[in-house]
Parts: sequence; structure tokens; C-alpha cells
Amino acid sequence: MQIAAFKIDVPDADLDDLRRRIRATRWAPLTPAPAWQQGTDSAWLRELAHYWSDVFDWRAAERRLNRQPQFLADVNGQRVHFVHRRGVGPAPYPLVITHGWPGSFFEFHDLIERLADPAAFGGDPADAFDVVVPSLPGFGFSPAPSAAGISAHQVADLWTALMHGLGYERFGAQGGDIGSGVSAALAARHADVVDGIHLNYVPGTYEPAVTAAQQPLTPEEEKFLQEKNEWFAQEGAYGHMHSTKPATLAASLNDSPVGLAAWIAEKFRSWSDCGGDVERVFSKDDLLTNISIYWHTQSIGPSTQMYWENRLQPMSFAGRERVVPPVGFAHFPHELSHPPRSWLERTFNVVQWTEMPRGGHFAAMEQPELLAHEIRTFFRGVRGASRV
Repeated sequence: MQIAAFKIDVPDADLDDLRRRIRATRWAPLTPAPAWQQGTDSAWLRELAHYWSDVFDWRAAERRLNRQPQFLADVNGQRVHFVHRRGVGPAPYPLVITHGWPGSFFEFHDLIERLADPAAFGGDPADAFDVVVPSLPGFGFSPAPSAAGISAHQVADLWTALMHGLGYERFGAQGGDIGSGVSAALAARHADVVDGIHLNYVPGTYEPAVTAAQQPLTPEEEKFLQEKNEWFAQEGAYGHMHSTKPATLAASLNDSPVGLAAWIAEKFRSWSDCGGDVERVFSKDDLLTNISIYWHTQSIGPSTQMYWENRLQPMSFAGRERVVPPVGFAHFPHELSHPPRSWLERTFNVVQWTEMPRGGHFAAMEQPELLAHEIRTFFRGVRGASRV
């Protein structure tokens, strides 16, 4: 596997073009609806756009991102961008962490430090991890796949090859959103090398092995499925668009930075534990760092393609199939869905389940210390003999 050091360096011409496009925005007419009721609030979006064009310092964000050691690897013909942060401790344990949409590797900026160097945050150096954070194919600085068919299942195969190429014979995995599907696929497809996985989200396409026909649904499971269907009816238009007509959406969002910001920022408000005030949890600088990664890499189209692929290859299991590696789950109260433990246990070997006190869908950004504690606690019991 070929690996080369990587440093983010967006050309000045791209930054100038971005500012020009923002200032030339043709703003949509205002609607009589209350703020945020029908999507991104226009007044707030104008404020964010002005900040992006006239205040936000991409070069400062770039320097911050480049403080993490980054690389590009050719993994089975797919170029993959990743952070590889070596742990500070007596025996750091290898952990691959996968982001989702509309996130990026930047989601884990604060979490990486807490996992790699726990002693710097008052923790035990024996809990240190060698942290590997790849960018999903088609997201950020990982180029889009050259052929169709790359779902969470195939990404799991890529990550296994990447970890082996880095010298790790065994390892653990963690993820939320799409990353939860990749981590679940790692446990299902590569149980011989994956010691355990930690999740903070149940994959959206998860279909358990033990069905209602084989084992009746519990009242909690019935309530969960009803609430899940209601949520998709009210909030799931984005996902249906991604999974059925991603190219149509990409034509507009790849051309309009304000449109892209509206599409992404609305999710950070809706899906986080922010009480309706997105900037109570995420600064404009953090929001725009993540959005700018999508803009400068033109990855909004390829990233939504992953929804198409995951729809065609859902996270489904046959018969009474069991996924053997142990699973830890952190349930954040403002997550999109609220499955009972029994729902995940229909397929997975759940050994740790924690009801978190606060936080939402973007747990690594919202509550990095809480999530780091849960990850450390879980992997104390499953650390294998993997060492570089």
C-alpha cells in the first residue's frame, strides 16, 4: 500500500471564487413562515454568508486542520485521505473512527486528542489509542470512487486493508451516522480482526437478523419503529433525495455556496442538542470549516451518492445471524432515533449501553469529553493483542 504525507492547501483563486459567488447570491424571496419552520432561516443564513465571505479565515482553519498528521493512501485502487494520530501511552490501541454526512474528518478534531493522549486531559495513559480517521470515499479529500457499488460494506473492506497496511493486525472501530454502518459492517465482515465496535447511532438501513415473525416486537421496539417512521415522514426528505436523485441535488449545491451552507447547516441545528440555537453548540468558524471542506473539494455530490449505495445494499441480516464482536453503544438524548437496546441485540453482541446525559447526532463535536470517556471505558474490556 502506497502512503504519502498530505497537507491541505486550497489555492487562493478558489478562495476568491468562493467570495465572489457568495456576494453574487440571488436570495430566495422570504416566506411568511416562522424562522426555521420550513428549513434554514433566511436571516440567519444571510448572516452566515456574510461571515463566510468577509470574516471567516480559511487559512486559519487550514492551519488548524493541518496540525493533525494527514496522509493519502492507495487502498485497493481507491485513494483514501486519513488522519493517523499516534497515541501517547505504554501500549496505544489502534482504533479506526468513521464520520458520516454532513460531517467530515473535522468532526473528530477534539475527540482525536482526547483518545490519543488521555493523560493530557486528566486520563490514564494506559487508555491511549492510535487513532485513524479516514475520510469516506467521495467525502472531503478522499476522491470519489471510480465505479458504482461502494456502500458501507465495501468501505469496511477498504478500512480493513488500510489498517493492515498501517501495520495493525487487529483493531477496534467507532462511528456514528454512516460511520455506524461502516463500523457495523467491519464487525460483521471482518470479525477475525475486529476486536469490538463502539457506536453512537444505529445504521439507518439496519434490518435485524431476528425478525418480528421469529420473535415478537416488544412494546419499546414497536414505539421506536413508529417514532422512526414519523420522523422520516416529517424530516427525512433530505435522505430520500440523497438516496434516489443525488445527481439532481448536486447540480445546484455544487454551484451555490449559500445553497450548500443552507443544506448542511440546517442539519447541524436540527440534529444537535442546541435548543434551537445552533451557535450555542457550534461556532460559525466550526460550521464553516466543515462546510468549506465540502465546497473546496466539490464533494457534496459524491457524498450523497453514498446514500444511493447504502439503499441498494442495506445493513440487513438473514435468519438468526449473529455479529460476534462485542458492541458498545452510547445513546445521546437528542439523537435522530432512539432504539431500545433489544433492537440492536437482535443481531449484535451488546455488552455496554449508556444513556448519555446530553448531546445529539454530532456527538464528537458536541460532547467530545463524554464520548471519549465512553470509548475508553468500552475498549478497556476488548483491547486485543494488536500492536504495530
